[in-house]
Amino acid sequence: MCAPAARRRLPPAALSLIALLATAAPLAGCASLAAARAFRSGTEALDRGETERAVAELERAAALAPTASAVHNHLGIAYEAAGRTDDARRAYERAVELDCGNQAAWRNLAALRAQAAATGAR
Repeated sequence: MCAPAARRRLPPAALSLIALLATAAPLAGCASLAAARAFRSGTEALDRGETERAVAELERAAALAPTASAVHNHLGIAYEAAGRTDDARRAYERAVELDCGNQAAWRNLAALRAQAAATGAR
């Protein structure tokens, strides 16, 4: 069983891996390329503080790549930035459900749960 770890995003190397996988779109279909583009666009929007755009792009990426743990983790970060903590929790939970080795998602989920416990939220 996997255990939680401590908070935030994928390293740049992981983003490069996503980009590399996107170049394999002819093998996996156009949805992979569209998902990778939406993931990149959403992550960049999040980095610029464009929360609404980040949420929209990352929701699109999650719809196109529903089994991509990293996408759900970043979607959780965007939801959290938008103040949508219940949605963030669900996104982080989905990320660790898909990949129990996703340490960033475990850290994010643990931090969100700790914050909720400290404020008396669920």
